Amino acid sequence: MSETKKPNLYKMRLPEDLKKLSIEQCNMLCKDIRRILIDTVSRNGGHLASNLGTVELTMAVHRVFDSPEDKIVWDVGHQSYTHKILTGRLDRFETLRTENGISGFCRPEESEHDAFISGHSSVSVSAALGIATAMKLKGDNHHTIAILGDGAFTGGLVFEGLNNAGKSDTNLIIILNHNEMSISKNVGSMAKYLSTLRTKDSYHKTKSAVEKVLNKTPVVGQPIKRAIRSTKKAVRDLVLNSTMFEDFGFEFIGPLDGHNIEELEKGLTAAKALNKPVFVHVNTVKGKGYAPAEDNPGEFHGIGSFEIATGNPDVVLSDSFSSVFGKELTKMAQTDNRICAVTAAMKYGTGLQYFCKAYPERFFDVGIAEEHAVTFCAGLASMGMIPVFAVYSTFLQRSYDQIIHDLAISKAHAVIGVDRAGIVGEDGETHQGIFDVSFLTTVPDITIYSPSCYEELTACLRKAVNEDKGVCAVRYPRGNDKSVYDKSEVNTAYSYKDNSNGILVVTYGRLYNNVLKAEEILHSKGIDFDTLKLVKIFPLEDEIIDIISDYKLVFFFEEAYTFGSISEKYCAICNNIAPFTIEGFVRQGKVCSLLDECGLSPEKMAESIEDFLKNG
Repeated sequence: MSETKKPNLYKMRLPEDLKKLSIEQCNMLCKDIRRILIDTVSRNGGHLASNLGTVELTMAVHRVFDSPEDKIVWDVGHQSYTHKILTGRLDRFETLRTENGISGFCRPEESEHDAFISGHSSVSVSAALGIATAMKLKGDNHHTIAILGDGAFTGGLVFEGLNNAGKSDTNLIIILNHNEMSISKNVGSMAKYLSTLRTKDSYHKTKSAVEKVLNKTPVVGQPIKRAIRSTKKAVRDLVLNSTMFEDFGFEFIGPLDGHNIEELEKGLTAAKALNKPVFVHVNTVKGKGYAPAEDNPGEFHGIGSFEIATGNPDVVLSDSFSSVFGKELTKMAQTDNRICAVTAAMKYGTGLQYFCKAYPERFFDVGIAEEHAVTFCAGLASMGMIPVFAVYSTFLQRSYDQIIHDLAISKAHAVIGVDRAGIVGEDGETHQGIFDVSFLTTVPDITIYSPSCYEELTACLRKAVNEDKGVCAVRYPRGNDKSVYDKSEVNTAYSYKDNSNGILVVTYGRLYNNVLKAEEILHSKGIDFDTLKLVKIFPLEDEIIDIISDYKLVFFFEEAYTFGSISEKYCAICNNIAPFTIEGFVRQGKVCSLLDECGLSPEKMAESIEDFLKNG
């Protein structure tokens, strides 16, 4: 290919043809890729800032290594969009995060270039070490490359992996994409340590300058240069000090400019040649190439559709269950200085930015470390504080042991705000919040609320914080309140509409609005039923059992996994219930479409009731 001719990304054989390009041509492609990323995410939503920051890095990785023979493991996978484009998915990239389209995360079933499924943080080192070890056992000398952001380094699983990986004698390369951001600004000692490495390039500048001088020095230059190379660790320790990664057993390369392809390729080629565990530190700018994302990387981490020219998102984020939760907790903290707010790198995602601004001394962002967050809450509670941990349902899964061992056994009073409960949509299987009911209900003495509107959310939060004992969970969905029913009698227990129709429909959360719409559909067909909306869904109440037992037939619709669901628990007591729950994992798509697929849309609810009444 010509040095000056711009390559056509759509006509290339990827990733093989990348190795034929000049650095100039690679830089041209990087600009094209950024345009594709911005255009696609502006329409489909997704993770923009993180992907704009890894374009050159991804290009360099695919030029130095040979995927899929070399295995590339992306941590979380939210920064792998360029990887998808460069591995044969460009023609489908416009379907990103859409129903039946390509995933916003890595999926081995989608491509042989996706070495490992991803969706949650901090797993890449352990997974890559397992892959590298298996390759070694099989006599395969290819490399395994783990690519993760510095935000993942607040997750303890990374250090468990590093502890084994450094001394593993495998062809494992760990690339740290350091942009000083996870979703919110990175926090804690690890962030400070990595920032110190980010700025300490004096070693590399000194080494380069000395080698240039010695190369020009006749006779004695080369022997001295070889001597310095043989003592490079001593020189590094003198100028930079040993890094913690070298102490773990890794060779250390970096920091490298993550937007300089030539520098990246030299560093990665050196790492590849070592054939041992290597840690490569790369500095990048999150949101690189798109001013709104560079200026506000947190807002453009995960975003809905937006206007490219202005960077303005289509949705008003202040109108959401998350923001209502955060504002109400802030209001409560005005009169109770025991209330503390805790987040795991999700200040904006969980609506806690309001609390942070009002009461910074009682706000704690512990980084991507959900297990630590729960035990930290247990410590706060043991001293009389009232910790409220706001966390996405899918990430709360990581804290199951700590909820039981550190909170429940000690009867500590703490409140968990379970955000994104239920189906979340386009992020797919790894992010659907359909399992929290199943595992939380196994915790002794826990209280669980599932409000269906903003008014119930604030009432449940106040009751959980101020009146209840022990561990409490208040679960609520992603997005805004679409309920239209009468809320003049909001409570935290249940609402029961008894018209003596002989049929009862039970549900909770946002599905209640769908039940009411299903009621309208069936009423026009001459089918009527009573409704029971649960707000406090666990523990089971005798009063609810009595109501259910009075009916010959009860339909129970639930936005939760079948096994361990609330309906399953009532079915064990009452034999008149027909449960409708979610079976298995739920793929990506629009929430309304996925609810319909799971039989939980108004139309499918009405259809299920009608069919059951006709056919039994």
